[in-house]
Amino acid sequence: MSGSRFALAFPAGSPEGRVLVAGARADSDLAGLDPSATRIRQGHFPDHRALSAQGWQVSPRVEGEFDTAIVVLPRAKPQARAWIADAASGLPAGASLWIDGQKTDGIDSMLREMRRLADVDEVHSKAHGKIFRVTVPQGDWLPADWAAKPHQAAPGFVTRPGVFSADGVDPGSALLARHLPDRLPTRLVDLGAGWGWLAAQALSHSGVEIVHLVEADHDALESARDNIADPRARFHWADARDFTLPEPVNGVIMNPPFHLGRDADPRLGAAFIASAARLLTGAGRLWMVANRHLPYENVLADHFAQIAEIGGDNRFKVIEASGAGRPANRKGGRK
Repeated sequence: MSGSRFALAFPAGSPEGRVLVAGARADSDLAGLDPSATRIRQGHFPDHRALSAQGWQVSPRVEGEFDTAIVVLPRAKPQARAWIADAASGLPAGASLWIDGQKTDGIDSMLREMRRLADVDEVHSKAHGKIFRVTVPQGDWLPADWAAKPHQAAPGFVTRPGVFSADGVDPGSALLARHLPDRLPTRLVDLGAGWGWLAAQALSHSGVEIVHLVEADHDALESARDNIADPRARFHWADARDFTLPEPVNGVIMNPPFHLGRDADPRLGAAFIASAARLLTGAGRLWMVANRHLPYENVLADHFAQIAEIGGDNRFKVIEASGAGRPANRKGGRK
């Protein structure tokens, strides 16, 4: 949330009573709020960890009654509606529900929607965004379909609003699955496992004894738990970039993200590659898919001795790498 908009909304400081903040991020300026009376809902692991380190009470799920709620809009509209519905459910009639967001996150369209549903005032514009107050009406005032509900994204697989590729299997993951060998290593890690589709495909291959699903989005990981009942699956709510295990594994699969918010950031994929190399035994193998334009080959060469493109199309490339910890010879060490 923009500190300048926050100051406009609450010039006298923290609202009275218990306050819920849904979606506050690591860099949100929450100055003025009383940490002892404020609960933050945040399911993105790096933001959760950072806010906890700052002394806030943070959880991926927050229940109970509050006197005021503030929703910081996420990018996905279904997720924004679900957060608003969840926050409103813990407020009494007449309470203030504040909604904050950037123009690029749909704050203007949300303002128009809320004006059709309830009394809206205190609209403040600043820093390419808005914050406004909704006075919670009596009774059921939000559309029933705003509440978060599992969505069937593929046969036997459900997702939750706002998770990556919530409407269906990501084509990059589908391409990677088609290029996995018939027999896979015994101990696998799926970095950035999402709602579990790729890990489920890996579990159908021979040789697999355990798959660690590592995912920073709590909603996505909860979907993966719903989707995979196999006892060989282990679920970790964690940041793939610094995830560790007591013992190394002999296989990693991944379809790493390359966006931080709306901005493309190939450093995310590079950090996933470094993490994969750290988790693997020297004889272990990495299978990954990436958008064809992303320049990961040099990063791979810094961490693996053998690198080969084993499949792809005009959009994606599937790469197999081995020899973790033994960087490739830049002149001739790559396949």
